Formats: sequence, structure tokens, C-alpha cells
Amino acid sequence: MQNKLIGVFDSGSGGLTVLCEIKKLIPKADIIYFGDLKNAPYGNKSPEEIGALTVLGFQKLINNGASEIVSACNSASANIVLPLLDSFKIKPENIIEMVGPTVRAFSENRDARILLIATEATIKSGIYQNGFQSLHVDIQTLALPHLAGAIENKTSHPALLAMIGDALEKYNGTYDTLILGCTHFPLVIDLFKRNIPGGVTIFDPAEVVAREAQKLFLLPNSREWANKEKGSIRFIISKDSDFFREKVSEFFSSENYTIDVLK
Repeated sequence: MQNKLIGVFDSGSGGLTVLCEIKKLIPKADIIYFGDLKNAPYGNKSPEEIGALTVLGFQKLINNGASEIVSACNSASANIVLPLLDSFKIKPENIIEMVGPTVRAFSENRDARILLIATEATIKSGIYQNGFQSLHVDIQTLALPHLAGAIENKTSHPALLAMIGDALEKYNGTYDTLILGCTHFPLVIDLFKRNIPGGVTIFDPAEVVAREAQKLFLLPNSREWANKEKGSIRFIISKDSDFFREKVSEFFSSENYTIDVLK
């Protein structure tokens, strides 16, 4: 029987926030992470470009042994990921994306006044809006087209703070829940906290996505991981990045990991 290996896919460093939560819940899991830093960010690309890059990213994970995949890139959301399943020898129940777990988390809280902030591609896809509409919940959306790239490129915190503040200012008083619909955004969650009114809850989807991974991926493999103290992490990136390496060192200093840069 093939050893289980969880693959995590993202356009860059943002998926590290999801990986952090997965390792908290499944510390013994072996994980391979592909960050497509060469082509990041995805949020300003066309659906066709994102789809093609997602196919390549998934294929890299599968070629390196991934048996399950968490697609941590919101821009490569369900309306792009799910139609691609026929391209891979992987079952639908072995792929988790960001949108479904996020929407389901609000099934018992339909009175929330939600503002979803995300990349332009995610907002234009309508995938979150359609998901919440299935719960009869209307949400406000706000595209921050340059923020993910600015975070990845180590833009100064004062500049990021101004970018976030200018975008959110006109929405003050209209929401009580802010959903971070891009995995890069939690990397600067403290800056968001400084720009939102008191009483607003920030929702980071990483935790509910990790819980879904625990539910779907852990139980069938509990025997395989039973005698392990800690799982390994292999990072593969399509372009070297000081920022990525800094975040890996910050988040995973106690983990057994390697970083490979594609030639």
C-alpha cells in the first residue's frame, strides 16, 4: 500500500498559514508543499492561466508522491480545481479547497454581516458569493488586487498598513466579520487588526480547512502514523525567495524539513 503523503499547493508563501494549522492537528503527517513563486501572485491572472498553472502544480505534487491534496490557493478555487479532477489519478474526496470549508463554517451563523476580502480573481469568480448564497447569506466583497504580491515582495509594514486601511475605510460599520479570502493575508493579520473597528471578528479559513484535512486524511492512516513522533515536510518552490525561507524558518523551526528549488 502506498504511503500517505499530504500535498499542499499554493501560488507562493500564503499556503504556509494553512500548513501551520494542518501540522497542529496532524503533527505526524508527512507533507509535501509546492509554492509556485515563479508565477506568483495568481490573483491578477485570468481563469485560463490559473487553471493551467494549477494543473502543473498538482502534477508536481502527484509526481512527488502526494496521495491527497489541499489546494491552499483561493484564486485556484473550487470552480477551477474541481473540473480539473479528470486530469489526475486522484479521487474528489482526496482534494480539499478553501471555499467549501469556509462557507460551511457559517452554516450555524447565518446572521453574520460578512465582508470577504480576497484577490481580484477570487472575487470575480463568484465562488464565495455563490457558496454563501446557498445558505441564503448575502456578503459584501472587496478585491485587494495588489496586496498578496506586496506581502510576497516584503513591502514595508507602513505601506501595507496604508494599503489595507485605505481599502477598508469605506466599509466601516457595515460588517461584523472579516473573512481573509487569500492565504497571504493572515501573514499580516496584525495589520488588519489595526485597521478594523472594535467588535469585528477576523475569520482565517486555514483552521477549518485543516480540520477538514484531519477528518478526511487522518483516520484512514492512523495505523501508519501511530509509531511516528513527527512527520516530515518537503518544500518545493519554483523560484528561490528570502521571504519564503524566512517564513518557513519562523513557522517550522522545530520541524524536520527540506527546501528544494526547481531548476
